[in-house]
Amino acid sequence: MTEYRRVVRKKKKKKKKSIIKRVLLLLLIIILCIGGYLAYVAYNAYTQADKSYSELKRGNKSPLREKAVQLTKDPVSILLMGVEDYSTGGHGGRSDTLIVITLNPADKSMKMLSIPRDTLVSIPGRTSKTKINAAYSTGGKELTVDTVENFLKIPIDYYAEVNFNSFKDIVDELDGVDVNVPFDFWENSDINRKRIYFKKGKAHLNGEEALAYARMRKRDPRGDFGRNDRQKQIITAIIKKATAPQNFLKIDDIAAKIGSNVETNMRVSDILGFQQSYSGFNTSDIQKLKLKGTDLNTPTYYYKPDETSLEEIRKELSDHLGHKTTSIRDDQNGGTMNSDSQESIGTDSTN
Repeated sequence: MTEYRRVVRKKKKKKKKSIIKRVLLLLLIIILCIGGYLAYVAYNAYTQADKSYSELKRGNKSPLREKAVQLTKDPVSILLMGVEDYSTGGHGGRSDTLIVITLNPADKSMKMLSIPRDTLVSIPGRTSKTKINAAYSTGGKELTVDTVENFLKIPIDYYAEVNFNSFKDIVDELDGVDVNVPFDFWENSDINRKRIYFKKGKAHLNGEEALAYARMRKRDPRGDFGRNDRQKQIITAIIKKATAPQNFLKIDDIAAKIGSNVETNMRVSDILGFQQSYSGFNTSDIQKLKLKGTDLNTPTYYYKPDETSLEEIRKELSDHLGHKTTSIRDDQNGGTMNSDSQESIGTDSTN
């Protein structure tokens, strides 16, 4: 009888071990499947996002640099171009948003300057001054980068060109974003021209609403300055929502939308390295600069930069980059016109 009990106990132990092994094997398979799927999602997202890479014709070095810089190691500048082409059916378009960001990894500092679209500037190759957003409609991203370099007297190392229509696709993929509407206003939808109304306070916007929210300018008492702030608010909301844990499994779909709506000369590997270098950085620490100026009607409206304010910003950005403020293009173009008596303002139909 004792021997029988021993046999029964052994069988029970073997059966128990067998069950444990099966459970562990099942868990291992599940973990491998989840890990494999997550790896696939991450790889697919990386591949999709890298489709947005597009190098400038001049290569990876600004003519104002003695040597090329690296996003993760050196002080660098980035030009963000928000392109509006919904009114032209996707052809041509205008750079209605120009934001210059300078980054210094030594102290993890960041400065940001929004250049109003109507800013009166000299565009390389043109004899008269005109609106800065005319650079994009004339020569695309290449001429826009050259114009901003000439205007601010600093090298533009990287650029990111964003199609405004990508706002709709990405926001809808994220099931909407939350914003804080600064005042009551309305804006026409780009889909059917119906009016979309916004009430002051917190709001949840879908893609169509987010695009209208970012586009409105004519009913903003601050004009371009107000619109730039709302666009930055939408971009911040998109980043916050996209990086939320619950949206990780959507990252490949989001990356696909970005890959088809964004052009940049920053590799995904560079961006990931930058993210590690700036880990712990608080967006509230970004120093936002403002270009002072005056309204000029000739009768076309221009925003004429105040020369003192412009020189101060040039110096601040140059110091942040550790770069001299002298532009080689000044020598090539015979100097920059600074006084009203030297200015020649061309006719510009850009709105």
